[in-house]
Amino acid sequence: SCWKSKTKPNGKKAPAEEKKHYMEPEYTKVRVVDFDLKDLVSLPTKEIDLNEWLANNTTTFFNLINLQYSTISEFCTGDTCQAMTACNTIYYWYDERGKKMKCTAPQYVDLVMTFVQKLVTDEEIFPTKYGVYDCCPLAVVIEKYKKTVALELQGHLNTLYAHFIVFVREFNLVEPKETCIMDDLSEVLCAPLPPHTHNHVTER
Repeated sequence: SCWKSKTKPNGKKAPAEEKKHYMEPEYTKVRVVDFDLKDLVSLPTKEIDLNEWLANNTTTFFNLINLQYSTISEFCTGDTCQAMTACNTIYYWYDERGKKMKCTAPQYVDLVMTFVQKLVTDEEIFPTKYGVYDCCPLAVVIEKYKKTVALELQGHLNTLYAHFIVFVREFNLVEPKETCIMDDLSEVLCAPLPPHTHNHVTER
């Protein structure tokens, strides 16, 4: 089923974008790994079935994205996030009958995660049918980036986002138009780390 669409608010000229804090170098350089993520996503050996590899990684991303979103979910409520937006774009949900629904961000994320969970736990569908990725829960976290920084979790978010983008690009799982609104961040975070870059996560 079709489960999202994107439109500019009310068809009007998009408002001026706020400063993108998540693009500031002091934040984008923070990671929890210091190796090439392409090495992590590539199919390890010919002996490993591609579908199994995709299925295993899909489940992992589902759990990690859910966990990352949970860190800021208390700050994103129906009152504070009355629409599912990212970069001045509103996302709508379409149910199985094709009915268009405008949801709050928490409602949208819940619909996405419920939809994906049903797929990844259905043995008749998964892993023979994949490509069910949606980065909207991550987009919500990025929209609340100041909260993520306050929690000192930007390194985890950066690494998870880059890992996700590198993986879906490696296997052509998502059409570029679906992630184009975050291309600026993708290009920065998916670029090879400069020499002598180390883990910037503070250990406690």
